[in-house]
Amino acid sequence: MKLQDKKVAVVGGGPGGLTLAKLLQLKGVNVTVYERDSNKEVRQQGATLDLHEESGLEALRRANLMNEFKASFRPDAGRLRVLDEQAIIKMDEHELQDKDQEDRPEIDRAPLRDILINALHEDTIVWDSQFISMVKQDHGWLLHFKNGKSFYADLVIAADGANSKIRPYLTDIKPIYSGVTIVEGNIYEAEKNTPKLWEITKGGKVFALGNGQSIILSAKGEGSLSFYTGCKVPENWTQESGIDFNNKQQVFDWFKVAFSYWSEKWHELFASNEMWFMPRPQYHFPLDQTWTTLSNLTMLGDAAHRMPPYAGEGVNQAMQDAFELAENLTCDHFPDIQTAISNYERQMQARAAAVTKDTLQNTEILHAEDGLDNLLAMFTERR
Repeated sequence: MKLQDKKVAVVGGGPGGLTLAKLLQLKGVNVTVYERDSNKEVRQQGATLDLHEESGLEALRRANLMNEFKASFRPDAGRLRVLDEQAIIKMDEHELQDKDQEDRPEIDRAPLRDILINALHEDTIVWDSQFISMVKQDHGWLLHFKNGKSFYADLVIAADGANSKIRPYLTDIKPIYSGVTIVEGNIYEAEKNTPKLWEITKGGKVFALGNGQSIILSAKGEGSLSFYTGCKVPENWTQESGIDFNNKQQVFDWFKVAFSYWSEKWHELFASNEMWFMPRPQYHFPLDQTWTTLSNLTMLGDAAHRMPPYAGEGVNQAMQDAFELAENLTCDHFPDIQTAISNYERQMQARAAAVTKDTLQNTEILHAEDGLDNLLAMFTERR
């Protein structure tokens, strides 16, 4: 086996990195995951995840984790309500008796992460390991972390997300701003702190569109409500707006002005102090990106192909990266590690380009002036 007696470092303990670690361990590979979170109990923000048959679910099948997934996924969490800016329901999947809930089953981020963590060998994950830098050593890399520790690896896989600090060691290709910035938030104990919107969400998802803007709500099994606001603003709006995004009142004041055409019912998002939020400008990489393959470094997930969330592909592409990379590294089809990585990267780049193109089309369609009509038409065509 090409990785026999090799040390593999996966930097980043998200779904993609953890899936890769599990699949490599199944093949007997010596793999360590370095994760910046202090421990496994750190809260997982963000919306629920819908796993797709050919990617996320396929990765779990290959990892022998489908039973664990079936015990933790949330039936009906994918049922969607489409609303206008006045919070009037325009489409309601809760009323559809024939909707197949198993085609893209939903699971919260924390349970998915727990499934993957618990499937790994004990001590696979080194917590509190925020990557700082690395230098070439022998045929591999010496990785340095913020906690002052350093570790050697023969092969490094960057799974450290959209703002990857490892990606620049592989390519200087910069991301492109999509034109849309999201303010992501999470409201804890939502039934108490935002009862009307919690009721509207009905345990599933809400897409609300109007005036070239979007609000997406997602109910989570532990009782919190995540939300994304989407607006077309300049790339540097977050820095130039003067908003202190650690100050709820300032963010609320912005929201009331930016979403002034929207019903005040949406103001309930900011009714409680039991919340967290962060601005996230949405970027993507060029569709034709490529780079020179190395024998000791590659990447997966958002580090390789970040994109806006408007196709639900982020986690699925990361998990597909994981099983394709694991297969290339452990099969007998390639004479060496570099050739195996090259094959993986070329396939991944082509696949990600197609998905990114579709995602950017969705981003534009949803944030057009007639975004609501566009979305309703998309659902009509699928039926």
